[in-house]
Amino acid sequence: MKFDEKPYLREIQFKRDEVDAHNDYPFCIPAVRELDFLEFHPDVTFFVGENGTGKSTLIEAIAIAMGFNPEGGTKQSTFATKRTHSPLHRYLKTIKSFKHPEDGYFLRAESFYNLATLMDETGYLKMYGGKSLHQQSHGESFMATLVNKLQGNGLYIMDEPEAALSPSRQMAALSAIHQLVEEKSQFIIATHSPILLAYPRAKIYQFTETGIDVVKYEDTEHYAVTKDFLDRHEQMVKYLMED
Repeated sequence: MKFDEKPYLREIQFKRDEVDAHNDYPFCIPAVRELDFLEFHPDVTFFVGENGTGKSTLIEAIAIAMGFNPEGGTKQSTFATKRTHSPLHRYLKTIKSFKHPEDGYFLRAESFYNLATLMDETGYLKMYGGKSLHQQSHGESFMATLVNKLQGNGLYIMDEPEAALSPSRQMAALSAIHQLVEEKSQFIIATHSPILLAYPRAKIYQFTETGIDVVKYEDTEHYAVTKDFLDRHEQMVKYLMED
């Protein structure tokens, strides 16, 4: 029997029986409460959903369970500015490939500033393109990380990477992600971007108030709302501005 190297992270399983306080955060979030297991695409898996549905909470827990710093970076990044992560990672069982990824990174928008500060203070900038991350815009520093730091043959976990990116930069990011996928990489991404979500070789998990479901790109709320707004932007703006 032939086994493929990817996905490096094949599946997570929620150890529900070990949870004592199911009414406490984060176990009370519907996406967590209804979680049994998630299987990951060899190339790209997206988490999508409204704010507060648990995307970032789960992706953070997956990253920690895989050995990454809760605030982002590589597995060797040990800095901590404030411990705000949930205990969910303790209750996740990770099912991995026989092949370990050669590279890895956890990119999260909300704490990237702290990581950039550490890179500047330590002078560890060569792998980020050689330029201070703080001397670039937020979007430029994100792209420097994506294009320069990520080396391929890796597992890359990202929480809302589009937060600092213009639409054109999101398209550039999509191209960079594809290049890394071609270099035997796997991505797990929580996003609100309909541009990133358009990646064709992907599994999309939609988080709602009832749990988590696999959906097609065109069935995501992000695609539908964006398309509807762009198709009828004059009417939509008029309606939104009415008293």
